[in-house]
Amino acid sequence: MADPKVALVVGAGPGLGGALCRRFAHEGYGVAAVRRRHGAELQALCREIADVGGSARGFEADVRGEDAVVGLFDQVESELGPLEVVVFNPGANINLPIRETSVRKFTKVWEMACFAGFLVGREAARRMAPRGRGTILFTGATASLRGGRGYAAFASAKHGLRAVAQSMARELAPEGIHVAHVVIDGAIDTPWIRENFGAALAARGPDAMLAPDAIAETYWAIHAQARSAWSFEVDLRPWVESW
Repeated sequence: MADPKVALVVGAGPGLGGALCRRFAHEGYGVAAVRRRHGAELQALCREIADVGGSARGFEADVRGEDAVVGLFDQVESELGPLEVVVFNPGANINLPIRETSVRKFTKVWEMACFAGFLVGREAARRMAPRGRGTILFTGATASLRGGRGYAAFASAKHGLRAVAQSMARELAPEGIHVAHVVIDGAIDTPWIRENFGAALAARGPDAMLAPDAIAETYWAIHAQARSAWSFEVDLRPWVESW
């Protein structure tokens, strides 16, 4: 009997993370949905997936800690099966003037957006390499490519995450592991974005925000690529976005 297909999504929030969980579950993957707290939102996401015939389980982990990440991967592979797909998708976006950015804040953003990505990527590679297959996907941002006013902490972390992903892609591709980095250039349509910026974005016209399900479709397409034509980096933005 073939092993079950398992996808792990770190950062399974109400926007893109949830959409990714639903998309991979739709393809028959058992989904490990990971957040720092196994709260009501995560439970609701897993129920939603189960209600349409999919399979998802919620896991709680602070992926800034090495022991927590190793334990998470051990638990998921032991209880669900070998991982085929790992997505690193936590949010860590802040905007602070440089003179107001404390060491604690800078370090926390780096831990969440870069260091945690290294830990998750490393553990995924350790498990996938002996099997000679797997996909590791990292969520990037505009800040992955350029810094902006007030984004010293976030941009430096996202630049670092992109470098981790690029280095992994070059190292692991010959071993059959597809590593890709997806640049999200624009606001993702979430309740928080609509509450805080909805009017301004709506004034730009229809589809001025990135739809989570549309982004998730691209992640699936990257995973499904033939290895004779793998992408490392794909950038996504609304049609009205200036770039």
